[in-house]
Amino acid sequence: MTQLESAVDRPEVSAPEPWSFPEAHRAGLANGLGVVSYDIPGQYVISVRLAVPMPLDREPREQEGIATIMARTLDEGTARHTAEEFAELLERKGIALGAGVSESGLIVDLDVAKGHLREALDLLSQAVREPAFPANEVSRHVKTRLAEIDQERAQPGQRAALEFISTYFDAAERASRPSAGTRSTVSTITPQDLAAFHIANVLPTGATVAVAGDLSDLDVVAEVERALGSWSGAAAEVVEPREAARAADAARIVFLDRPDSVQTEFYIGCPGPDRRVEGGWAAYQVLGFAVGGSPNARVDAVLREDKGFTYGIRSGFRPRRLGGVFLTSGSVRADSTVEALRLLLEILDKAREGFTEEETQAGVDFIGKTAPGRYATADTVADEAAGLSLEDLTTEFTTANLHGLADVNAEALAEAYGRYVTGEWTVVIVGDASLYAEGVRGLGRGEVAILPT
Repeated sequence: MTQLESAVDRPEVSAPEPWSFPEAHRAGLANGLGVVSYDIPGQYVISVRLAVPMPLDREPREQEGIATIMARTLDEGTARHTAEEFAELLERKGIALGAGVSESGLIVDLDVAKGHLREALDLLSQAVREPAFPANEVSRHVKTRLAEIDQERAQPGQRAALEFISTYFDAAERASRPSAGTRSTVSTITPQDLAAFHIANVLPTGATVAVAGDLSDLDVVAEVERALGSWSGAAAEVVEPREAARAADAARIVFLDRPDSVQTEFYIGCPGPDRRVEGGWAAYQVLGFAVGGSPNARVDAVLREDKGFTYGIRSGFRPRRLGGVFLTSGSVRADSTVEALRLLLEILDKAREGFTEEETQAGVDFIGKTAPGRYATADTVADEAAGLSLEDLTTEFTTANLHGLADVNAEALAEAYGRYVTGEWTVVIVGDASLYAEGVRGLGRGEVAILPT
């Protein structure tokens, strides 16, 4: 230390102040479309997200997956432009446009340089309001989805996920079947089916447009009004959401036989809460981090760092519109299958005994102190606003949740974990059953059903 350094007192480093989500400006159009905007100076690529409430249980049972095919073909030509012309218009202005569906609805993504926002909103309007669904493009997307289905069955992680939902949820629930449909339901979809589904479900009432970026010198509401203000359509019947029922025999072990597999995939779950849970959602975010959210969390500290069985296994609470799932998933070396499963279930069960203040604080710090980085860009801000709108929440929820971290302590974690994690596990294993099924049976965790992959 130099003489100068010794003469200067080092400043105290104080804890950061609670962070708040960017301020939202809200408005509504006469057709029932909501507009929410976030001015983020210096971010000249504007992100626009159109969120349309459209729960997947609106799909006809015999055509499940139609919402996914519709979303993928929205930009494949409109009433005014062929698919090629529409693609050229997007490319000419550097516009990125896409769409996807979740269990709650349709989200159309748009990213564009600030100077071309008006043209981009016009193209978004055309795609949403007057898609053409040309037969050749529909056929191409149907074939693509059918190829995906084969791929999903071939990849252990995806195969485990599919078996998990079919085991965990009651067979009558839409949640028990793939969100993008099965071979039998997708293969029959026609352009006429897509047009009818679109007319009945893609409507402005209750939808939200989220806009984020440098909005200086922009009248966002006027721009959205210009593009979407004349969008109309009779409101779809409002059906109150309900929690998807768990299967009566969900608490069991299913072993999908994958002969000669060098890795074994685990999918383990039990009920969890939604974001409106009593006491707040913050504790469940911290729990996910503490149990299996990082290499230092309980699961990886044993299975990865100590035993070397895995590259990483992750746990977390996954909220749905109502209710949710606590899910742990990942792969291990095949020769560690039985021991890894024993240790993993023991770790998950033992967590009901409580958490230390040290690991609690580590989770609180991670969730809270990384928030400014997680929401530093316009696209993540728009994504958050659009996704929450489909659950009838606003980004004020995000701010309240982050501030709620201050009340999370070890006692709150233990109470929150024990409220849902009771040890009634749904376990799906993908691996070589001829080598490891008997060992899994020997763990005494219940009957093991062996199925082909």
